[in-house]
Amino acid sequence: MMRRLLPIVLIAPLLALPAVAEVAVPTTAADVTLSFAPVVKAAAPAVVNIYATQIVEERVSPFAGDPFFDQFFQGYGEVQQRAQNSLGSGVILSSDGIVVSNYHVVGQATDIRVVLSDRREFEATVMLADEEADLAILRLTGAADLPSLDFRDSDQVEVGDLVLAIGNPFGIGQTVSSGIISGLARSTADLGRGYFVQTDAAINPGNSGGALVDMQGRLVGINTAILTRSGGSNGIGFAIPANLVKTVVEQAKTGATRFMRPWAGVTGQAVDAALADALGLPRPDGVVLSEIHPDSPFAKAGLRPGDVVLSLDGAATNTPQEVIFRLAALGIGATTTVRYLSETGEAEAEVSLIAPPDTPPRNPVTVTGDVALRGLTVVQINPAVAAELGLPLAAEGVVVTEASDLAARIGFRPGDIVLGVNGTAITTTEAVARAAAQDIRRWSVDLLRGGQTVRLRFRL
Repeated sequence: MMRRLLPIVLIAPLLALPAVAEVAVPTTAADVTLSFAPVVKAAAPAVVNIYATQIVEERVSPFAGDPFFDQFFQGYGEVQQRAQNSLGSGVILSSDGIVVSNYHVVGQATDIRVVLSDRREFEATVMLADEEADLAILRLTGAADLPSLDFRDSDQVEVGDLVLAIGNPFGIGQTVSSGIISGLARSTADLGRGYFVQTDAAINPGNSGGALVDMQGRLVGINTAILTRSGGSNGIGFAIPANLVKTVVEQAKTGATRFMRPWAGVTGQAVDAALADALGLPRPDGVVLSEIHPDSPFAKAGLRPGDVVLSLDGAATNTPQEVIFRLAALGIGATTTVRYLSETGEAEAEVSLIAPPDTPPRNPVTVTGDVALRGLTVVQINPAVAAELGLPLAAEGVVVTEASDLAARIGFRPGDIVLGVNGTAITTTEAVARAAAQDIRRWSVDLLRGGQTVRLRFRL
Protein backbone atom coordinates (compact mmCIF):
# COMPACT_ATOMS: atom_id res chain seq x y z
CA MET A 1 0.00 0.00 0.00
CA MET A 2 1.24 3.47 -0.88
CA ARG A 3 0.81 6.16 1.72
CA ARG A 4 1.13 9.84 0.93
CA LEU A 5 2.86 11.91 3.58
CA LEU A 6 1.01 15.16 4.35
CA PRO A 7 3.02 18.34 4.95
CA ILE A 8 3.30 19.57 8.54
CA VAL A 9 3.11 23.34 9.01
CA LEU A 10 4.68 24.85 12.11
CA ILE A 11 3.45 28.30 13.19
CA ALA A 12 5.77 30.40 15.33
CA PRO A 13 6.15 34.06 16.26
CA LEU A 14 7.71 36.14 13.52
CA LEU A 15 10.70 37.11 15.62
CA ALA A 16 11.53 33.49 16.42
CA LEU A 17 11.97 32.18 12.86
CA PRO A 18 14.73 29.53 12.73
CA ALA A 19 17.77 30.03 10.51
CA VAL A 20 17.28 28.78 6.93
CA ALA A 21 19.69 25.99 5.88
CA GLU A 22 21.88 26.90 2.93
CA VAL A 23 21.87 24.69 -0.19
CA ALA A 24 25.39 24.54 -1.70
CA VAL A 25 26.59 22.97 -4.95
CA PRO A 26 29.36 20.37 -4.36
CA THR A 27 32.71 21.76 -5.48
CA THR A 28 35.22 19.04 -4.53
CA ALA A 29 35.56 15.33 -5.20
CA ALA A 30 34.78 14.62 -1.56
CA ASP A 31 31.50 16.53 -1.85
CA VAL A 32 30.34 14.74 -4.98
CA THR A 33 28.44 11.49 -5.01
CA LEU A 34 30.58 8.92 -6.80
CA SER A 35 30.08 8.90 -10.58
CA PHE A 36 31.95 6.90 -13.18
CA ALA A 37 30.78 9.09 -16.05
CA PRO A 38 34.12 10.91 -16.56
CA VAL A 39 35.97 7.58 -16.70
CA VAL A 40 33.46 6.13 -19.14
CA LYS A 41 33.66 9.16 -21.41
CA ALA A 42 37.43 8.83 -21.53
CA ALA A 43 37.68 5.05 -21.96
CA ALA A 44 34.56 3.87 -23.78
CA PRO A 45 35.42 5.30 -27.25
CA ALA A 46 38.47 3.00 -27.36
CA VAL A 47 36.40 -0.15 -26.75
CA VAL A 48 35.00 -1.67 -29.95
CA ASN A 49 32.52 -4.32 -31.01
CA ILE A 50 33.91 -7.20 -33.05
CA TYR A 51 31.95 -9.34 -35.50
CA ALA A 52 33.91 -12.37 -36.72
CA THR A 53 33.12 -15.15 -39.18
CA GLN A 54 34.86 -18.50 -39.16
CA ILE A 55 34.45 -21.33 -41.67
CA VAL A 56 34.11 -24.63 -39.82
CA GLU A 57 33.73 -28.18 -41.06
CA GLU A 58 31.16 -30.52 -39.62
CA ARG A 59 30.11 -34.02 -40.49
CA VAL A 60 26.42 -34.44 -41.30
CA SER A 61 25.14 -37.73 -39.93
CA PRO A 62 23.30 -39.94 -42.45
CA PHE A 63 21.11 -41.07 -39.57
CA ALA A 64 19.67 -37.59 -38.90
CA GLY A 65 21.43 -37.40 -35.56
CA ASP A 66 19.80 -40.55 -34.18
CA PRO A 67 21.80 -41.25 -30.98
CA PHE A 68 21.45 -45.05 -31.29
CA PHE A 69 23.02 -45.31 -34.76
CA ASP A 70 25.47 -42.44 -34.24
CA GLN A 71 27.22 -44.31 -31.43
CA PHE A 72 28.04 -47.18 -33.83
CA PHE A 73 28.79 -45.12 -36.95
CA GLN A 74 30.92 -42.26 -35.64
CA GLY A 75 32.86 -40.50 -38.38
CA TYR A 76 30.40 -41.45 -41.11
CA GLY A 77 28.60 -38.89 -43.20
CA GLU A 78 29.42 -36.05 -45.57
CA VAL A 79 31.70 -33.25 -44.37
CA GLN A 80 30.18 -29.84 -45.00
CA GLN A 81 31.45 -26.32 -44.43
CA ARG A 82 29.42 -23.65 -42.74
CA ALA A 83 29.99 -20.09 -41.54
CA GLN A 84 30.09 -19.69 -37.79
CA ASN A 85 29.64 -16.17 -36.46
CA SER A 86 31.01 -14.91 -33.16
CA LEU A 87 30.53 -11.68 -31.28
CA GLY A 88 32.97 -10.05 -28.92
CA SER A 89 34.75 -6.89 -27.93
CA GLY A 90 38.17 -5.36 -28.41
CA VAL A 91 40.33 -2.48 -27.21
CA ILE A 92 42.15 0.06 -29.39
CA LEU A 93 45.73 0.42 -28.19
CA SER A 94 47.13 2.85 -30.76
CA SER A 95 45.76 5.66 -32.87
CA ASP A 96 46.76 3.87 -36.10
CA GLY A 97 44.42 0.96 -35.43
CA ILE A 98 46.06 -1.77 -33.36
CA VAL A 99 43.33 -3.63 -31.46
CA VAL A 100 43.57 -6.42 -28.90
CA SER A 101 40.87 -9.04 -28.36
CA ASN A 102 40.59 -12.67 -27.29
CA TYR A 103 41.85 -15.57 -29.37
CA HIS A 104 38.57 -17.39 -28.87
CA VAL A 105 36.77 -14.44 -30.50
CA VAL A 106 38.90 -13.85 -33.60
CA GLY A 107 41.86 -16.25 -33.58
CA GLN A 108 40.48 -18.52 -36.33
CA ALA A 109 38.26 -16.00 -38.09
CA THR A 110 38.31 -15.54 -41.86
CA ASP A 111 36.39 -12.26 -41.85
CA ILE A 112 36.57 -9.64 -39.07
CA ARG A 113 34.57 -6.45 -38.84
CA VAL A 114 35.22 -3.90 -36.09
CA VAL A 115 32.65 -1.27 -35.14
CA LEU A 116 33.59 1.77 -33.05
CA SER A 117 31.33 3.48 -30.55
CA ASP A 118 30.81 6.32 -33.04
CA ARG A 119 29.52 3.73 -35.59
CA ARG A 120 32.55 3.80 -37.86
CA GLU A 121 33.39 0.36 -39.25
CA PHE A 122 36.71 -1.15 -40.29
CA GLU A 123 37.87 -4.44 -41.72
CA ALA A 124 40.58 -6.09 -39.63
CA THR A 125 43.33 -8.66 -40.09
CA VAL A 126 45.06 -10.74 -37.44
CA MET A 127 48.65 -9.68 -36.76
CA LEU A 128 49.35 -12.19 -33.99
CA ALA A 129 47.24 -14.89 -32.36
CA ASP A 130 48.12 -16.94 -29.30
CA GLU A 131 45.68 -19.57 -28.10
CA GLU A 132 47.45 -20.26 -24.81
CA ALA A 133 47.31 -16.62 -23.73
CA ASP A 134 43.85 -16.25 -25.37
CA LEU A 135 45.00 -13.03 -27.05
CA ALA A 136 44.79 -11.83 -30.64
CA ILE A 137 46.23 -8.60 -32.00
CA LEU A 138 44.41 -7.00 -34.94
CA ARG A 139 45.25 -4.28 -37.44
CA LEU A 140 42.38 -2.12 -38.69
CA THR A 141 42.54 -1.37 -42.41
CA GLY A 142 42.75 2.33 -43.25
CA ALA A 143 42.47 3.53 -39.64
CA ALA A 144 44.01 6.74 -38.31
CA ASP A 145 43.56 9.16 -35.40
CA LEU A 146 41.58 6.67 -33.34
CA PRO A 147 40.96 6.90 -29.58
CA SER A 148 43.12 4.51 -27.58
CA LEU A 149 43.80 3.39 -24.03
CA ASP A 150 47.04 3.56 -22.07
CA PHE A 151 48.30 0.57 -20.09
CA ARG A 152 48.17 0.39 -16.31
CA ASP A 153 51.01 -1.47 -14.58
CA SER A 154 48.97 -4.51 -13.57
CA ASP A 155 51.57 -5.44 -10.93
CA GLN A 156 50.54 -2.29 -9.05
CA VAL A 157 46.84 -3.20 -8.95
CA GLU A 158 45.53 -4.08 -5.49
CA VAL A 159 42.54 -6.02 -4.24
CA GLY A 160 39.77 -3.52 -3.57
CA ASP A 161 40.65 -1.11 -6.39
CA LEU A 162 37.61 0.17 -8.28
CA VAL A 163 37.38 -0.96 -11.92
CA LEU A 164 34.95 -0.81 -14.83
CA ALA A 165 34.29 -3.55 -17.39
CA ILE A 166 33.38 -2.22 -20.84
CA GLY A 167 32.14 -4.43 -23.65
CA ASN A 168 29.22 -5.61 -25.74
CA PRO A 169 27.40 -8.29 -23.71
CA PHE A 170 24.90 -10.41 -25.65
CA GLY A 171 25.24 -8.01 -28.60
CA ILE A 172 22.95 -5.41 -27.02
CA GLY A 173 25.47 -2.61 -27.48
CA GLN A 174 28.30 -1.12 -25.49
CA THR A 175 27.69 -1.59 -21.78
CA VAL A 176 29.59 -0.59 -18.65
CA SER A 177 29.58 -2.48 -15.35
CA SER A 178 31.40 -1.53 -12.17
CA GLY A 179 33.12 -3.50 -9.46
CA ILE A 180 36.40 -4.00 -7.69
CA ILE A 181 39.50 -6.11 -8.08
CA SER A 182 38.46 -9.23 -6.18
CA GLY A 183 41.70 -11.19 -6.42
CA LEU A 184 45.12 -11.33 -8.02
CA ALA A 185 47.26 -14.12 -9.45
CA ARG A 186 44.27 -16.38 -10.07
CA SER A 187 45.12 -19.70 -11.70
CA THR A 188 43.00 -22.84 -11.34
CA ALA A 189 42.33 -25.99 -13.32
CA ASP A 190 39.09 -24.42 -14.60
CA LEU A 191 41.07 -21.52 -16.09
CA GLY A 192 43.79 -23.59 -17.76
CA ARG A 193 47.39 -22.41 -17.65
CA GLY A 194 46.55 -18.72 -17.48
CA TYR A 195 47.21 -16.13 -14.80
CA PHE A 196 44.39 -13.66 -14.22
CA VAL A 197 43.08 -10.64 -12.39
CA GLN A 198 39.71 -11.42 -10.79
CA THR A 199 36.87 -8.88 -10.65
CA ASP A 200 33.25 -8.82 -9.56
CA ALA A 201 32.33 -6.35 -12.32
CA ALA A 202 29.68 -8.11 -14.41
CA ILE A 203 31.16 -9.91 -17.42
CA ASN A 204 28.83 -11.76 -19.79
CA PRO A 205 29.03 -13.41 -23.24
CA GLY A 206 30.08 -10.70 -25.69
CA ASN A 207 32.28 -8.98 -23.10
CA SER A 208 35.18 -11.22 -24.15
CA GLY A 209 38.04 -9.06 -25.37
CA GLY A 210 36.65 -5.94 -23.72
CA ALA A 211 38.44 -3.60 -21.35
CA LEU A 212 38.84 -3.68 -17.59
CA VAL A 213 39.90 -0.13 -16.70
CA ASP A 214 40.84 1.72 -13.52
CA MET A 215 39.52 5.06 -12.33
CA GLN A 216 42.00 6.91 -14.55
CA GLY A 217 40.72 5.09 -17.63
CA ARG A 218 43.86 2.99 -17.99
CA LEU A 219 43.76 -0.60 -19.18
CA VAL A 220 44.10 -3.04 -16.28
CA GLY A 221 43.31 -6.15 -18.30
CA ILE A 222 41.40 -7.79 -21.14
CA ASN A 223 38.20 -9.53 -20.01
CA THR A 224 38.34 -13.17 -20.98
CA ALA A 225 36.42 -15.63 -18.78
CA ILE A 226 33.89 -16.18 -16.02
CA LEU A 227 33.10 -18.97 -13.59
CA THR A 228 29.40 -19.70 -13.77
CA ARG A 229 26.83 -22.47 -13.57
CA SER A 230 24.05 -20.55 -15.29
CA GLY A 231 26.00 -19.06 -18.19
CA GLY A 232 25.56 -15.54 -16.83
CA SER A 233 27.68 -13.44 -14.52
CA ASN A 234 27.96 -14.61 -10.92
CA GLY A 235 30.43 -11.90 -9.99
CA ILE A 236 33.50 -14.05 -10.67
CA GLY A 237 35.15 -12.72 -13.80
CA PHE A 238 38.73 -12.81 -15.02
CA ALA A 239 40.92 -10.53 -17.10
CA ILE A 240 44.32 -11.07 -18.71
CA PRO A 241 46.73 -8.66 -16.96
CA ALA A 242 47.79 -5.58 -18.91
CA ASN A 243 51.51 -6.29 -18.49
CA LEU A 244 51.21 -9.50 -20.51
CA VAL A 245 49.00 -7.81 -23.10
CA LYS A 246 51.62 -5.08 -23.54
CA THR A 247 54.39 -7.60 -24.23
CA VAL A 248 52.26 -9.48 -26.77
CA VAL A 249 51.45 -6.21 -28.57
CA GLU A 250 55.12 -5.28 -28.70
CA GLN A 251 55.95 -8.59 -30.37
CA ALA A 252 53.11 -8.13 -32.86
CA LYS A 253 54.55 -4.74 -33.83
CA THR A 254 57.86 -6.41 -34.71
CA GLY A 255 56.09 -8.68 -37.20
CA ALA A 256 55.77 -11.81 -35.05
CA THR A 257 52.72 -13.91 -35.89
CA ARG A 258 52.80 -15.96 -32.69
CA PHE A 259 53.83 -15.05 -29.18
CA MET A 260 57.32 -16.22 -28.23
CA ARG A 261 57.67 -16.81 -24.49
CA PRO A 262 60.98 -16.76 -22.67
CA TRP A 263 62.31 -20.25 -21.99
CA ALA A 264 62.92 -20.98 -18.32
CA GLY A 265 64.12 -24.55 -18.81
CA VAL A 266 62.85 -25.54 -15.38
CA THR A 267 59.96 -27.40 -13.80
CA GLY A 268 58.72 -26.93 -10.27
CA GLN A 269 55.84 -27.07 -7.86
CA ALA A 270 54.27 -24.74 -5.34
CA VAL A 271 55.55 -25.07 -1.79
CA ASP A 272 52.65 -26.26 0.37
CA ALA A 273 52.62 -26.78 4.15
CA ALA A 274 54.01 -30.31 3.99
CA LEU A 275 56.79 -29.34 1.58
CA ALA A 276 57.64 -26.26 3.63
CA ASP A 277 58.05 -28.46 6.70
CA ALA A 278 60.29 -30.86 4.76
CA LEU A 279 62.41 -27.97 3.49
CA GLY A 280 62.61 -26.36 6.91
CA LEU A 281 60.75 -23.22 5.85
CA PRO A 282 58.81 -21.23 8.44
CA ARG A 283 55.77 -21.04 6.12
CA PRO A 284 54.72 -22.12 2.59
CA ASP A 285 56.41 -19.74 0.18
CA GLY A 286 57.71 -19.88 -3.38
CA VAL A 287 58.21 -22.57 -6.01
CA VAL A 288 60.68 -25.41 -5.53
CA LEU A 289 62.60 -26.40 -8.67
CA SER A 290 62.47 -30.11 -9.45
CA GLU A 291 64.19 -30.17 -12.87
CA ILE A 292 66.60 -27.77 -14.57
CA HIS A 293 67.74 -28.20 -18.15
CA PRO A 294 71.53 -27.86 -18.58
CA ASP A 295 71.02 -24.95 -21.01
CA SER A 296 68.48 -23.17 -18.78
CA PRO A 297 69.24 -19.51 -18.00
CA PHE A 298 68.39 -20.35 -14.38
CA ALA A 299 71.11 -23.03 -14.38
CA LYS A 300 73.59 -20.55 -15.85
CA ALA A 301 72.65 -18.12 -13.06
CA GLY A 302 73.59 -20.72 -10.46
CA LEU A 303 70.26 -22.26 -9.45
CA ARG A 304 70.01 -26.00 -8.87
CA PRO A 305 67.24 -28.57 -8.38
CA GLY A 306 65.84 -28.20 -4.87
CA ASP A 307 66.26 -24.42 -4.78
CA VAL A 308 63.13 -22.43 -3.98
CA VAL A 309 62.31 -19.41 -6.17
CA LEU A 310 60.79 -16.79 -3.86
CA SER A 311 60.34 -13.79 -6.14
CA LEU A 312 61.08 -12.27 -9.55
CA ASP A 313 61.94 -8.57 -9.54
CA GLY A 314 60.45 -8.35 -6.06
CA ALA A 315 57.10 -9.89 -7.05
CA ALA A 316 56.15 -13.03 -5.14
CA THR A 317 56.04 -16.33 -7.03
CA ASN A 318 53.85 -18.83 -5.20
CA THR A 319 52.83 -21.03 -8.14
CA PRO A 320 54.51 -22.24 -11.35
CA GLN A 321 51.86 -20.24 -13.26
CA GLU A 322 53.08 -17.04 -11.59
CA VAL A 323 56.64 -17.78 -12.70
CA ILE A 324 55.50 -18.46 -16.27
CA PHE A 325 53.38 -15.29 -16.35
CA ARG A 326 56.07 -12.98 -14.98
CA LEU A 327 58.66 -14.28 -17.40
CA ALA A 328 56.22 -13.95 -20.32
CA ALA A 329 55.29 -10.40 -19.29
CA LEU A 330 58.98 -9.41 -19.20
CA GLY A 331 59.63 -10.86 -22.65
CA ILE A 332 62.62 -12.32 -24.44
CA GLY A 333 65.77 -10.24 -24.03
CA ALA A 334 64.86 -8.88 -20.60
CA THR A 335 66.73 -9.55 -17.37
CA THR A 336 65.08 -10.40 -14.07
CA THR A 337 66.36 -10.52 -10.52
CA VAL A 338 65.56 -13.87 -8.93
CA ARG A 339 65.49 -14.20 -5.16
CA TYR A 340 65.82 -17.82 -4.16
CA LEU A 341 66.56 -20.08 -1.25
CA SER A 342 69.30 -22.68 -1.52
CA GLU A 343 71.09 -24.93 0.96
CA THR A 344 73.36 -22.02 1.89
CA GLY A 345 70.51 -19.56 2.52
CA GLU A 346 68.79 -16.79 0.57
CA ALA A 347 70.51 -15.39 -2.49
CA GLU A 348 69.85 -13.29 -5.57
CA ALA A 349 70.82 -13.84 -9.18
CA GLU A 350 70.37 -12.04 -12.48
CA VAL A 351 68.69 -14.23 -15.10
CA SER A 352 68.71 -13.28 -18.78
CA LEU A 353 65.53 -14.37 -20.55
CA ILE A 354 66.08 -16.22 -23.81
CA ALA A 355 64.04 -17.98 -26.48
CA PRO A 356 64.08 -21.79 -26.31
CA PRO A 357 67.30 -22.95 -28.04
CA ASP A 358 66.74 -24.59 -31.42
CA THR A 359 69.75 -26.86 -30.96
CA PRO A 360 70.65 -29.59 -31.72
CA PRO A 361 69.29 -29.27 -35.30
CA ARG A 362 65.81 -30.61 -35.93
CA ASN A 363 66.80 -32.68 -38.98
CA PRO A 364 63.21 -33.17 -40.21
CA VAL A 365 62.43 -36.35 -42.14
CA THR A 366 59.24 -37.13 -44.04
CA VAL A 367 58.66 -40.75 -45.02
CA THR A 368 57.62 -41.11 -48.67
CA GLY A 369 57.27 -43.87 -51.18
CA ASP A 370 55.45 -47.19 -51.03
CA VAL A 371 56.39 -47.99 -47.42
CA ALA A 372 54.51 -48.68 -44.20
CA LEU A 373 55.11 -45.34 -42.49
CA ARG A 374 54.30 -43.19 -45.52
CA GLY A 375 53.13 -39.70 -44.52
CA LEU A 376 55.05 -39.60 -41.23
CA THR A 377 57.09 -36.46 -40.47
CA VAL A 378 59.49 -36.50 -37.52
CA VAL A 379 62.06 -34.11 -36.06
CA GLN A 380 64.83 -34.32 -33.48
CA ILE A 381 63.70 -33.04 -30.09
CA ASN A 382 65.37 -29.89 -28.77
CA PRO A 383 64.13 -27.20 -26.33
CA ALA A 384 62.39 -25.22 -29.09
CA VAL A 385 60.56 -28.32 -30.36
CA ALA A 386 59.62 -29.34 -26.82
CA ALA A 387 58.19 -25.87 -26.14
CA GLU A 388 56.18 -25.86 -29.38
CA LEU A 389 54.66 -29.30 -28.79
CA GLY A 390 54.31 -29.11 -25.03
CA LEU A 391 56.71 -31.98 -24.37
CA PRO A 392 58.28 -32.68 -20.97
CA LEU A 393 61.46 -30.79 -20.15
CA ALA A 394 63.53 -34.01 -20.18
CA ALA A 395 62.11 -35.26 -23.49
CA GLU A 396 64.68 -36.48 -26.00
CA GLY A 397 64.85 -38.49 -29.18
CA VAL A 398 62.44 -38.18 -32.10
CA VAL A 399 58.93 -36.74 -32.14
CA VAL A 400 56.12 -36.80 -34.69
CA THR A 401 55.15 -33.38 -36.04
CA GLU A 402 52.74 -34.51 -38.75
CA ALA A 403 50.91 -37.70 -39.67
CA SER A 404 49.03 -38.11 -42.93
CA ASP A 405 48.23 -40.85 -45.43
CA LEU A 406 49.18 -44.31 -44.07
CA ALA A 407 50.77 -42.89 -40.92
CA ALA A 408 47.49 -41.27 -39.93
CA ARG A 409 45.52 -44.46 -40.58
CA ILE A 410 47.96 -46.49 -38.51
CA GLY A 411 47.37 -44.17 -35.55
CA PHE A 412 50.33 -41.79 -35.31
CA ARG A 413 49.61 -38.37 -33.80
CA PRO A 414 51.62 -35.13 -33.61
CA GLY A 415 53.48 -35.08 -30.30
CA ASP A 416 54.13 -38.85 -30.23
CA ILE A 417 57.73 -39.62 -29.23
CA VAL A 418 58.98 -42.59 -31.26
CA LEU A 419 60.79 -45.04 -28.98
CA GLY A 420 61.26 -48.01 -31.28
CA VAL A 421 60.23 -49.70 -34.52
CA ASN A 422 60.10 -53.50 -34.73
CA GLY A 423 62.27 -53.84 -31.63
CA THR A 424 64.94 -51.37 -32.81
CA ALA A 425 65.45 -48.29 -30.62
CA ILE A 426 64.92 -44.95 -32.37
CA THR A 427 67.13 -42.02 -31.37
CA THR A 428 67.51 -40.07 -34.64
CA THR A 429 65.26 -39.06 -37.52
CA GLU A 430 67.50 -40.95 -39.93
CA ALA A 431 66.76 -44.11 -37.96
CA VAL A 432 63.05 -43.63 -38.66
CA ALA A 433 63.72 -43.41 -42.40
CA ARG A 434 65.81 -46.60 -42.30
CA ALA A 435 63.18 -48.45 -40.27
CA ALA A 436 60.42 -47.40 -42.65
CA ALA A 437 62.29 -48.99 -45.56
CA GLN A 438 62.02 -52.51 -44.10
CA ASP A 439 60.28 -54.99 -46.38
CA ILE A 440 58.16 -56.83 -43.82
CA ARG A 441 54.47 -57.39 -43.24
CA ARG A 442 54.08 -57.33 -39.45
CA TRP A 443 54.92 -54.07 -37.71
CA SER A 444 55.22 -52.94 -34.10
CA VAL A 445 55.90 -49.32 -33.15
CA ASP A 446 56.48 -48.15 -29.56
CA LEU A 447 55.51 -44.56 -28.74
CA LEU A 448 55.43 -42.28 -25.72
CA ARG A 449 52.13 -40.43 -25.81
CA GLY A 450 51.03 -38.12 -23.00
CA GLY A 451 53.47 -39.74 -20.59
CA GLN A 452 52.24 -43.28 -21.34
CA THR A 453 53.78 -45.96 -23.52
CA VAL A 454 51.65 -46.95 -26.52
CA ARG A 455 52.30 -49.80 -28.94
CA LEU A 456 50.91 -49.72 -32.47
CA ARG A 457 50.61 -53.12 -34.11
CA PHE A 458 49.55 -53.47 -37.73
CA ARG A 459 49.94 -55.69 -40.76
CA LEU A 460 50.43 -54.72 -44.38
